[in-house]
Amino acid sequence: MHNHFNGAKTALLFGALMGIFLVFGAVIAGATGSSMFIWLFALFGVGSIAYSYWNSDKIAIRSMRAVEVSEQQAPAMYRIVRELSSRAGKPMPRLYVSPTNAPNAFATGRNPENSAVCCTQGILRLLDERELRGVLGHELMHVYNRDILTGSIAAAVAGVITSVAQIFAFTGMLGGNRNQGGNPIAALLLAILAPLAAGLIQTAIGRTREFDADEDGAVLTDDPLALASALRKLESGTQRAPLPQDQKLVNTSHLMIANPFKGGGMSKLFATHPPMNERIARLEGMAGRPLR
Repeated sequence: MHNHFNGAKTALLFGALMGIFLVFGAVIAGATGSSMFIWLFALFGVGSIAYSYWNSDKIAIRSMRAVEVSEQQAPAMYRIVRELSSRAGKPMPRLYVSPTNAPNAFATGRNPENSAVCCTQGILRLLDERELRGVLGHELMHVYNRDILTGSIAAAVAGVITSVAQIFAFTGMLGGNRNQGGNPIAALLLAILAPLAAGLIQTAIGRTREFDADEDGAVLTDDPLALASALRKLESGTQRAPLPQDQKLVNTSHLMIANPFKGGGMSKLFATHPPMNERIARLEGMAGRPLR
């Protein structure tokens, strides 16, 4: 398994979130002449950090409208995850299915004991059982590599930053008072740059983790070609049935095994996933050589 220094990254994310709230509070305080806003935003930052930590799994699950499934409802998922988690000697996560036709899967939660793996109905229809096993092995390794806390917190931080930026755009442009030294241009810039900062947080976290989860998942399943085949299907499947670029989905997209959106240009610049052909090539290069 790979060590991604996720504790330090999570602390950095929380620090960034707190810093952004304090900047928001300082700018609004300057616009209104009241230092009360600095304390209000500081308290809001502390509350958001606590909420993000304890509810990181629920935030991602809710964004995909996923529901927890029983073994009777999803026997293949249960059989595969039980086998692989037992092989890894780790706890079995809760299993969810999202009703969307877009083919994808993700893991979320604050630790392996409080984790969840979600598949969409689209991926369950698209893949055969061997390919699904490869995908679930990848997601379990996100859990066991402890990637999911960092990724889930990034999703929560992105959502909070985006929401506050939208509020700030409204209050900054309508509540700014030029006579009291308010700067509506600064307010507008912050409202634009905060969602961009959230996207950069996600991008910084995502790419190396995907390569490592591919490799570790292939070792866990002892079948790198199964995951390579699944990724090949997902590459075309996500283009045929992309997710809508709703902000809640954008904030959680870096958790998914494949980029769920269609597009190029700037969307490629801020893509949270490495190129699919590189991932497939690495997996095919693992075939035929000892994995353990």
